[in-house]
Amino acid sequence: MLSRSSAAICGALVTLAVSAAAAQSDNSTVGSSTFGNVASKHSIVGVASMYNPLRPGPLEGGLKTASGERYDPSDWAAAIKTSLRRKFGGVQYGAKPNYALVEAAGKKAIVKINDVGPLTPGRIIDLNERTMRYFDPSLNRGVIANVRVEPLSGYSWTPGPIG
Repeated sequence: MLSRSSAAICGALVTLAVSAAAAQSDNSTVGSSTFGNVASKHSIVGVASMYNPLRPGPLEGGLKTASGERYDPSDWAAAIKTSLRRKFGGVQYGAKPNYALVEAAGKKAIVKINDVGPLTPGRIIDLNERTMRYFDPSLNRGVIANVRVEPLSGYSWTPGPIG
């Protein structure tokens, strides 16, 4: 009897261990340690600015993004320059948004690319307010130079800070 109970407990522990290992490997695609393996080698370097259509201003755009989502200031999101649209999977209405690794000011974050825009010349990306606050907490600069944006393949990324 004791031997059957021990075998059942041992079997349950093995099943639990295998399940945990499988779950951990599924989550590894969104972890910061593997983004380099999945990232495209076609990064773009330029200037980033901020946009927020919830604030007044003639150049802020509308509340709907190019992907059809409503602008959400709490997302980790950005609009890419219209001429770079193809490089980021098209960014089309109704399509799943693509993701990018953004590096600036010694920080890194994964952002959802769900909008496009005719940005000010020289700028490659418009970060929404939450994302810009991560890179420039006081919002004093308004723009950030030497920003590296790298398109990421796949759709299973978790937007937010890396490292």
